[in-house]
Amino acid sequence: MTLRERDVVLADGSLHLVERGAGLPLILLHGITAGARIWDPVAERLARRFRPIALDQRGHGLSVMRSGGYDAPAYVRDLLGVLEALGIGRAVLVGHSLGSRNVLEAGVTGHPSVAGVVAIDFTPFVETARFEALDRRVSAGDTAFEGPDAVRAYLAGRYPNLPPDAIGRRAEYCYRHGEDGLCRPRAVAAAMAETCAGLRADLEPALRAISVPALLVRGADSAFVSAEAFARACALRPDLGAVTVEGADHYVPEVQPDRTADLIESFVDRLGPAGLS
Repeated sequence: MTLRERDVVLADGSLHLVERGAGLPLILLHGITAGARIWDPVAERLARRFRPIALDQRGHGLSVMRSGGYDAPAYVRDLLGVLEALGIGRAVLVGHSLGSRNVLEAGVTGHPSVAGVVAIDFTPFVETARFEALDRRVSAGDTAFEGPDAVRAYLAGRYPNLPPDAIGRRAEYCYRHGEDGLCRPRAVAAAMAETCAGLRADLEPALRAISVPALLVRGADSAFVSAEAFARACALRPDLGAVTVEGADHYVPEVQPDRTADLIESFVDRLGPAGLS
């Protein structure tokens, strides 16, 4: 399936996107320090029927922002700005981790383009200790590595359950390879620190208020969203769909790309023509 890349200019910068296929747009948002290309295997599957569009969110990848901060409103403003810039009438929003927070917040804006939301491994009620562990992992990744092999070795240790192809994508697309031979993260360190702080904001009001169809997803072995936190989120909104993916940790789209694509496709099918018009 042909891959198309472009930049979308917004009020305070530009967002880089990667799209494939045709038909219903599916907006794919990555987690913190990652990028659009982590979605490649999922997007390739979905492109058989849909138009998956993966974004480098602000502070990540090839996107360049001049201002605006890194809290939820800034990320949501970008997302809705892309929908409007591309002239998208209706879309399903899919997010992992940071992206999950962002699509849930977008789902309560009442924006007419948002037909539904798939939120993967981020919910309200994440415990403080898990945010603190995330802060440590994100700050530890802000370093220079002596070449691509060193990046891959670091990533393999940091993400022990990711398959080799997923490690390779992160090494290639989430790091800059400098003329000095060193590789550095594309994710902006200050932006990641501010993003981490913003992730602690209370997400319960958004989940309580969301009125578009939504699916909540958790990796069964997630070290970030505990079984208890996920159960509380599901109890808050028992009317929404909820799935636990066996054999996956926090990084569900990369560890279980086929299962992730199946869940998204099934969710869209359940919306039906009435839900997408």
